Amino acid sequence: MRLTTLFALAICVNVPAVVPAAPRNVVLFVTDDQGQDAGCYGNPVIKTPNLDALAADATRFKYAYCTTASCSPSRSVILTGLFNHANAQYGLEHAYHHFRSFDNFKSLPVLLSEAGYRTARIGKFHVGPESVYRFDEQLPGNPRSPVELADNCRGVIEDASDRPFFLYFCTGDPHRGGRANDLPLQPDRFGNLPRGETYPGVEPVHYDPADVIVPPFLPDTPTCRAELAQYYESISRADAGLGRLIEILKQAGKYDDTLIIYISDNGIPFPGAKTNVYEPGIRLPCIVRNPDAKKRGVVSEALVSWVDITPTVLDFAGVKPPRREKLHGRSFLPILDQEKPSDWDEMYASHTFHEVTMYYPMRVVRSGRYKLVWNIAHPLPFPFASDLWNSATWQDSLRMGDDDFRYGKRTIETLAHRPQFELYDLERDPDETHNLTTDLQYRAVLAQLQQKLRDFQRRTGDPWELKWERE
Repeated sequence: MRLTTLFALAICVNVPAVVPAAPRNVVLFVTDDQGQDAGCYGNPVIKTPNLDALAADATRFKYAYCTTASCSPSRSVILTGLFNHANAQYGLEHAYHHFRSFDNFKSLPVLLSEAGYRTARIGKFHVGPESVYRFDEQLPGNPRSPVELADNCRGVIEDASDRPFFLYFCTGDPHRGGRANDLPLQPDRFGNLPRGETYPGVEPVHYDPADVIVPPFLPDTPTCRAELAQYYESISRADAGLGRLIEILKQAGKYDDTLIIYISDNGIPFPGAKTNVYEPGIRLPCIVRNPDAKKRGVVSEALVSWVDITPTVLDFAGVKPPRREKLHGRSFLPILDQEKPSDWDEMYASHTFHEVTMYYPMRVVRSGRYKLVWNIAHPLPFPFASDLWNSATWQDSLRMGDDDFRYGKRTIETLAHRPQFELYDLERDPDETHNLTTDLQYRAVLAQLQQKLRDFQRRTGDPWELKWERE
């Protein structure tokens, strides 16, 4: 029987001539201010069983980076594939900060919606304008109650529609914030409720401050340990939400049709990390489970960044952006089964604001073992975010001594006043304490990375590129 006859028969009996491809669902799970603090990243104290199980079934990136260490700008990069100096989400979106992206490009949810996806978001949003970052559906829920958030996603996941879904799931944990005014009980700064009280479906995991691991960039003080214990508890709560969401996906028969990406927007909410482009501020968790993968439990040494998230999701969905949408990243879908892929040894970062009062543009290139930071406004003192400045750890450090007080491996003085350029050998100096810019032995490395940085700025339309000539 000829193919034309088969096609005609298909039309007569109302059967599609082409069998639809398998569903290509996507879950993008984004925590708020989480560093690489999880069992699967080598922390033996913190309890993250669901993330650890996901990592065992996925690819875990050792060197994954946000491109700006601030909530709104980072989320704009995640959802556009463009550095924030190009999409214009320079700083925080909310309140008087009022930063907004340009309105002349299409974000990831818009591109997917136009391609036939059902798009839904839940939890923290924090980008604008909403018309640019438009989702078909906004689901309700307290961002600090991640199990409840997962339960509220059942309708999207269990829907019998033949259209695939894109779910943008954003917890409020483990962000450091103020007390909640809309709860009968007042949580601590990390959203943890008093002992004996719980969020729906969450069994709190409490930590003894004596057991936590104090990272090298923080001071090992009782106050810092107490705050780290609260931070750990908040991460474990987010992990419970991840577990419930995966449970729902499996119950609905969607787990094996779904790309799951787990990341954080920026680093741990302590001075020296969040709002900084040092490693604790931008090197983050990234777990990617591709249902099509032939290998599981891969640990990748590729340098990836959040400009690569949108291209990767579009690649998985089979969606091509309009030609005018020149994305800055590239899909890492083809390298998920490779531990050491070639040509993935470079990344860039671009940070300008956090709060509107925090102008301090920094540009970064990491190439292989070397990392260059350009503090464009270096004559200015480094501005501290209000929540970090008010943290018990920082205030306690200020009370304990003068500018020479050792805050981790730095002093308060070196955190506040920085040179124009900082060059580090991350293999020999992973804590970024030995600036090599004045060492003649590294003069060629410095010049090479400065040129790479400038080329990157030109390539991505960075307005701050002119600072090479004018200042």
